[in-house]
This record gives sequence, C-alpha cells and structure tokens, in this order.
Amino acid sequence: MSLPSKASLLDGVASPADLRALPRTCLRDFAEELRKELIDVVSVTGGHLGSSLGVVELTVALHYVFDTPRDRLIWDVGHQAYPHKILTGRRSRMRTLRQGGGLSGFTKRAESEYDPFGAAHSSTSISAGLGFAVARDLKGDAHNVISVIGDGSMSAGMAYEAMNNAGAADARLIVILNDNDMSIAPPVGALSAYLSRLVSSRPYRGFRRFGKRVAHHLPRPLEVGVRRVEEYARGMVTGGTLFEELGFYYVGPIDGHNLDHLIPVLENVRDTRNGPILVHVVTKKGKGYAPAEASADKYHGVTKFNVLTGEQKKSNSKAPSYTQVFADALIAEAKADRRIVGVTAAMPSGTGLDHFQREFPDRCFDVGIAEQHAVTFAAGLAAEGLKPFCAIYSTFLQRAYDQVVHDVAIQGLPVRFAMDRAGLVGADGPTHAGSFDLAYLCTLPGFTVMAAADEVELMHMIATMARHDDGPSAVRYPRGEGVGLERPFVGTPLEIGKGRVVREGTSIAVLSLGTRLHPALQAADKLAAYGLSTTVADARFAKPLDRDLIRRLAREHELLLTVEEAAAGGFSAHVLQFLAWEGLLDGGLKVRPLTLPDRFQNQDSPEKMYAEAGLDANSIAAAALSALGRSDDAAAVGQIA
Repeated sequence: MSLPSKASLLDGVASPADLRALPRTCLRDFAEELRKELIDVVSVTGGHLGSSLGVVELTVALHYVFDTPRDRLIWDVGHQAYPHKILTGRRSRMRTLRQGGGLSGFTKRAESEYDPFGAAHSSTSISAGLGFAVARDLKGDAHNVISVIGDGSMSAGMAYEAMNNAGAADARLIVILNDNDMSIAPPVGALSAYLSRLVSSRPYRGFRRFGKRVAHHLPRPLEVGVRRVEEYARGMVTGGTLFEELGFYYVGPIDGHNLDHLIPVLENVRDTRNGPILVHVVTKKGKGYAPAEASADKYHGVTKFNVLTGEQKKSNSKAPSYTQVFADALIAEAKADRRIVGVTAAMPSGTGLDHFQREFPDRCFDVGIAEQHAVTFAAGLAAEGLKPFCAIYSTFLQRAYDQVVHDVAIQGLPVRFAMDRAGLVGADGPTHAGSFDLAYLCTLPGFTVMAAADEVELMHMIATMARHDDGPSAVRYPRGEGVGLERPFVGTPLEIGKGRVVREGTSIAVLSLGTRLHPALQAADKLAAYGLSTTVADARFAKPLDRDLIRRLAREHELLLTVEEAAAGGFSAHVLQFLAWEGLLDGGLKVRPLTLPDRFQNQDSPEKMYAEAGLDANSIAAAALSALGRSDDAAAVGQIA
C-alpha cells in the first residue's frame, strides 16, 4: 500500500480498521497528530483534557492490536475516552462534545457500537468486563474483552470485588491498569519492557503451565512451594503480587507512551486463551501539552482555553460558586467548633474541601473513590462525638445509599451530608445530574433535608447543620454561581422545619425548594401581567415539612404549585401526602407539582435543560395559567423568549 503523507495520517483514519491498515512505523506520528487534534478540540469545548492526553498512545495501541468493535473495549469512568471517540468515527462531531445535541463527555452505548458499555462513575469496567466475558463464553464466542481502569479507580472496593470474582472464575479477561500517578508503579524502562514481553509471551506462559503440571505430581507442600517461588520471584522483579493473589496473571509495568513496548505485550496477551491477565501501564496525565503537564491537577477538567498559553476562559460572573460558599461557610463554622471535620471521596477540589484542608489539614479526610467507606467512616466519627461534614456530589452519594440507611439513619447518627451538583449539571449530562437525592433521603426516618435557594441560604444551612446533633442532616445545592447576594461572614442557624414567605399574593401560591426560587419570583412577575397575584414561598426544608406554612398556602389560595429541581417522589410527594391526610384537597384546591421529567436529560446548558424540564420562569407561569383554565394565556407565556 502507498503510505499516506505525514500530515494526513489522521485524515486517512475514519475507523480502527483504517488504523490497523497503517504500518507500525507510522503509529508514533499518528499518535502525535491525534494528541494535537485532542488539544484543539477540548480548547473549543472544554472537558476532561489531562486524562485523555495521558492515554493517547495506549488508545492507539489498543485499537491497533485488538479487533474492535468485535473485541469489546470497556473504559472506566469514560473521561479518558476522547481519543477513543476520535478514532471510532466521531471525529467530525468532536466539537459538539458536552453540548446540547452533541457527543457525550463519556462513553455511551447509544452513541457508538465502539462503546459497548456506558460509564461516567468510576470503578465499573472490570465488573462489566467480567459480565461480557462470561456472556461470551456462554454463547460460545471467542472475542477478547478488555477493561481499562485507572489507578485512582482502584481505590474503590468494587474493583477488587470484580477482580476477586474474575480470578476465582478463571475468566479470560484482559484488564489494563492505567497508572498515571505513579501510586503503584516502580520505575519503568527498557529492562521492564523486556521482562513484560517475556512473561506475557506464549513460550513463557507455556513453560509456566508445563512447570505447574510437573509440580502437580510433587507432594503437596513441594507443589505449593514451587508455585510460590515462581510467583514471588516474578513479583520481586515486576511487582503485581497483590493482583496475582487475586487470581490475575500480572504483566508490567510498561511505559504507556512507548508504542514499541506496548504493542508487543498487547499482542501477547491478545493471543493468550486462558485466565485473567492484568497489564500494568504507566502513563503521564497531561502528556504532550506543557500547561497540562505543569498543572497540579494535570488539567483534569478544563473550560475553553487558549492552546498557545493554556489560559482557561473564566466566568464573567462576580458571584461566588456554591462550592466556594460551602467551603467558606464550613471554614467559618470550624474555626468556632473544633469537632467539625470534613470527609470527601476523591473530590477535595470539586467539593471545595481543598480550601478546608488548607485551613485544617488534620481535620480533613479524603478517602479516595470510596463513597461507601466515606459514609460509614463519617458515621464512626459521629459516633465518637465529632461533627463530620461528608461532602459528596449528589450523584455519587447514590453509590453509598445502603450505608446512608444502615450505618447513619437507623443509628440516628448526626452525619452532615453536603450534596454538591444537585439538580441538572449541564455539560456532564445525566450521569452527573443530582436528580434523585430528595426522593431517596426524604423517605428515611429522622433525616433533616434542606435545599438552598441562594448563597446566603446555603451559609445559614451550614450553620444549622453545624449545631444540629439530633440525627443526620443533608443540604443540597447546585453547580455554578450564586445569584450575587452579599454574604455575612458566618451563617445564622435556621429553625428546623420552617420555611419563609418571600412575596405575598392572593390567588396563586408557589412553594419552591432550592434555587428555583428565583425563577418562581420571575414567574410571579409574569403572572401579575395577567392580573394574577402570587405568593412565593421558600420551603427551605424538604424534611421535616413546614406544615403550618403549607396549611396557610392551601387555605388562602386557589392554586398551589410546588417547584423542585429533582425527580418526582421527593418534596412534592411529601407535600401532597400531607395535603391529602389533612383533607386540604377536599375543598377544591388545585395542586400542580413541578419536578424534573421522568426521563434522563442529555447534556446542554443548565438554562436550556431547565426550560426543557418545565422549571424555568416561563414554564412555571404557564403551568399556573393552564391549571386555572387559561390555556391561551399559558401557550402565550410559554412562548416568551
């Protein structure tokens, strides 16, 4: 075949099949083109840059060696899969990444046949891969299953549960451990690469099996001793004893940026037909882009940026983010109370606890990607009289629901949950939306559940939680900036279970929970133009409910709207149950609960997502008009830009 010009290697590859047609000598140049394309794309869209830069050569090698999509390639988390997307027919759409109607920022089954399993939360790829491998064997197929997992994801127990199961089942599964923090790996180099090729080769594996057969005829103590000598001798040279104990054949460590080292090893493990194998690959996060390599977080998540300087686009908003407000409020409370401690699960910067950690390094605990452990660890702290604030994204707290129920709620322990990213989160889409926490927490006896309407309310709620020792509590707040209110230095504790009336009216009542309060106020302005006077109240508490406030709103208004940026089954469900048992629905009161729709919403700007969900100002006003039988007016206000 004629070789494509150096400048057009990437242009000539529309699929992994095209990549596999390239001579091996072209792959290094191809990887550099791919890296430049990746940098250019993410500079326009924002997203997870550093992790994707770190796996460029690994991605090229995997698709070059394995017959994807027939061979199943499963990425863990998915935020390192941008090079994979470019190589698998999605290059022309990459500049729609994380935008409305565009590509997901993670792997997604509905998006491509090259994404056999969707991901966005960590530590799932080995479990899923084992499922694929067992299904393959039951169906009598022969393709390979490859699970890629980062060393950060290996801090979660789920990864070891999967490896233990795979090792016990002796499943034919290939796991690629992408070690980009040097947290596991010894130094790598030519000798390591040689040894990795040797121990992954068919002759060595064949000799090893022959040795096992010979040892099998020896007395039991000698058989075990011979096997251990071989395993530990190899472990002393290459590492990986832990993985061997879990039943995996360990190969590595290998330089993940050296294709001459990677490809022969991957070819060897591809051609192995027995047992699970773990290939330990060492990569550098942010590889090949100086600003990313120099960054403390290796440009893990970035906004749009200047390719030449690496300078990221900053928000024009002068309001602080809710994450920053939480951090500031917690620091202020912790200065007055030495019992306050912070707990997070591998998200210190994402939750703002990195600021807390700088102030109180001995009182902040990052437990790794281990939400279940984080919750029970916090429960243990609470049982000894400390005041743990467990800062976890709403979507990640789902992973620890059993611990929230059994280790916190049943025991009535005063663990404080700070749930960032509540509601819709924009570019990260449905996997990161905090849609369900109200439904799954408000069902638990003894829980106090709050939602902040703005940054000042969030400060008050942190102060409330700091002083609330009567059982567990939680506060939810969204991603993004506040509304720009002037904040006090420290919050004022709220009366538990009491809301507030923000605007008085006569005909319509809107009872809002969370940051939809401000669209509700805008909706009241729109309704005033139609001659309708609207009361707007901030519930503050989803549990316990402010029953006196709800009674008043129900008795004094023709229509009651509840508004929450969460799925049905949460706040509104509890309000409706209370209204029904109080007999407040018997007198003709109209009630309309406004919640997130019963579907997973794809990524877009938060403003567009809330409009689609029917929770923006126009939608709230239109819902009120429609409930009052004014369908023409409802249609008109619903069309207002």
